[in-house]
Amino acid sequence: MCGIVGILGREPVARDILEALRRLEYRGYDSAGIATLEDGKLTRVRASGKLRNLEDKLASQPLKGHIGVGHTRWATHGRPTENNAHPHAADKVAVVHNGIIENFRELREELIAKGHVFASETDSEAVAHLVEEELRGGAAPREAVGRALKRLKGAFALVFLFEGEEDLLIGARRGSPLAVGLGPNGAYLGSDALALAPFANQIIYLEEDDWVELSRERAVIRNGADAIVERARKPLQAGSLLVDKGNYRHYMAKEIHEQPEVVGRALAHYLDLAKGTVRLPFELPFDPKALTRVTISACGTAFYAGVVARYWLERFARLPVDIDIASEFRYREAPLAEGGLMIVVSQSGETADTLAALRYAKAEGQHVLAIVNVDTSTIARESEIAAPILAGPEIGVASTKAFTCQLAVFACLALALGRARGVLSEAQEKALVAELIATPALMAQALKNEARVEPLARDVARASSALYLGRGPAYPLALEGALKLKELSYIHAEGYAAGELKHGPIALIDYAMPVIVLAPHDASLEKTVSNLQEVAARGGHLILIGPESARKAAAADLAGFLEMPEEAAGAFAALVYAIPAQLLAYHVAVFMGKDVDQPRNLAKSVTVE
Repeated sequence: MCGIVGILGREPVARDILEALRRLEYRGYDSAGIATLEDGKLTRVRASGKLRNLEDKLASQPLKGHIGVGHTRWATHGRPTENNAHPHAADKVAVVHNGIIENFRELREELIAKGHVFASETDSEAVAHLVEEELRGGAAPREAVGRALKRLKGAFALVFLFEGEEDLLIGARRGSPLAVGLGPNGAYLGSDALALAPFANQIIYLEEDDWVELSRERAVIRNGADAIVERARKPLQAGSLLVDKGNYRHYMAKEIHEQPEVVGRALAHYLDLAKGTVRLPFELPFDPKALTRVTISACGTAFYAGVVARYWLERFARLPVDIDIASEFRYREAPLAEGGLMIVVSQSGETADTLAALRYAKAEGQHVLAIVNVDTSTIARESEIAAPILAGPEIGVASTKAFTCQLAVFACLALALGRARGVLSEAQEKALVAELIATPALMAQALKNEARVEPLARDVARASSALYLGRGPAYPLALEGALKLKELSYIHAEGYAAGELKHGPIALIDYAMPVIVLAPHDASLEKTVSNLQEVAARGGHLILIGPESARKAAAADLAGFLEMPEEAAGAFAALVYAIPAQLLAYHVAVFMGKDVDQPRNLAKSVTVE
C-alpha cells in the first residue's frame, strides 16, 4: 500500500507534495520521489529510505515546477532502492502507482520487443512505457491513458504527468482508492483525504474504474466505459483525521471496500511478486521438515480465519492441524509435542483468551507465531514471530478487512511451509502464487455486485433465522457469514458444512427460512449442488452465491442469486467469497436501521475473559 499525490498549483509545488507525502507516509516508507515539469521537461528527484532522505536531496536539487506528482513507497516488485522508487518515467510520461499490475511481465516483454528500455525491477514502470507507446503512435494523453487502462490487469491507483502539459494530470483507480481535491490555489489528486486536507476545500471520491482528466479549473471524470460522469463533491475540513469514512456511510462499508488494496499490500509483504514465489519477511526459528503438527487458537472471526487456514496447511504443507477456540484451549490442558508450532490470531493483539492460549503454548515448549494487525501489541511482543497482516486501522467492530488479510497471511505461510517441506514443487508454488496475486482484482470485481446485494438484504431482513451452507474452505466462510449477520442485524443465523444438512438442520427448512449457499466452482460444487437441491425440494428460501455455472448446475428455483467471478474458483476463493457474505450482513443491518459500526453489546478488542 503506497501513497500517491498529484498537484496542479499556481506556485512551485514540490514543498506541498512533500507535505502531502508526509501525511501519507503511514502507507509506505521504503522510498519516495517527486516529478515536476521544469520548463516543460520531466524532472525527477528520488531517494531510498524514509521521506527525510528525499527532503535532504530536494534541498540540494530544488524543483520549481508548478505541476507535479509524488509517491511514498511500500516495496512490492523490486527492492527498496532509488532506482525502483517512483515516479517511474518513459520519454514523455511519468507515473506514480499504488497497487499491483498482474500482467506486467507480458506487457514488459511486449514493450521491450518494441524497443523500450526499462530502468527498474517494478511492475509500475510497465505502465509508463505502455502509455508512452500510445503517445508514440500519435495518441493524445487522454487517449493514451484510456487505451492503456483497458490493457491493465490488477488492482491499482495511478496518476500520470506528461511532458509539455502544464495544466493536465490524469488519475485512475481500480481496486485502490483515489480522490480529487479542489481548492482556491489549485487541483489535487491523492490516496486519501488526509493528503489533501491542507490544500483543498472540496473532495471528490472516484468510484471503481473511474478515471479523471484534471486541470486547475475543472475535473472531467469518466467511468470504465469512458462515458463522462458526475461524482458528488463534498466539503473537506482542514482537520481531516487519518481515519476518515470517505465517501461511505459507515466505517464498515469503507473497510469492506478497502479489501482489494489491503490484501494486495499484505500479499506484497509476503510474496516476491516479480519472481512469483513466497518470500517470508522473517526467518523461521525451527526446521519446517521437523514439524509434525500445527495448533491454531483464536476467537471469533479470527478463529474462522484459522479454520480456513487448516485446509491450506493440510493440503499444501501436509501438516496435521488442531484448531481451538482460545477460551476453550487453555482449559483443555492439551498435550503439545515439544518443538511444535502454535499459531495465534488476533486483530488487536490484546485478546485476553488468545493471550492466555499463547502463554500456555509457550509453557508447553511450543514455537509461537502470532498473526496480528498491531505489531506493538502484547501478543506480538510475547510471540517468537509476529506476522503483521497490514490491514491498517479497522474501526468497525465487526471485522472485515482484518479477516481477509489474516487469510492472505495464512495462505502465504501455508505455501512457504509446503515449499520448505518439499511438498510443493517450484512450479506448483508459482502457480499458486499466481492465484494469490490475482485475488485483489477478483475481490474488486466482487465488490461491483453490491447493488445486487441490496434487494437480497431486504429479503433476509424479514426473517427471524437464517442458515449458511458451504463445503471445503467455504464451510468456515458459512460460519463467518452467519456470525456477521448475527453481529450486525441481531438475526439468529447458523453456519453449517453443507454435507451436515441432512443430519439435523434440514428439519428447520421452510419457505420463510433463508438458506444462503456459498458455492464456488471447485471440486465440491457437484456435492454442494446436491445439498442445495435438498433444500429446494422442501420449499426452502434459497439464495445462491456463486458463478453462473453454479446457478446452471443447481437447476432449482432460487429466491436470490449473487453472481461471482468464474475465475474465483481456485484454492484461495475464500478471500473473494468473504466479500458478498460481508456485504449481505452489512446491507441487512442498514435496512433494519441498526448501528453498523458499533453493534450492541460488542467491543472491538476483548481484553477480559
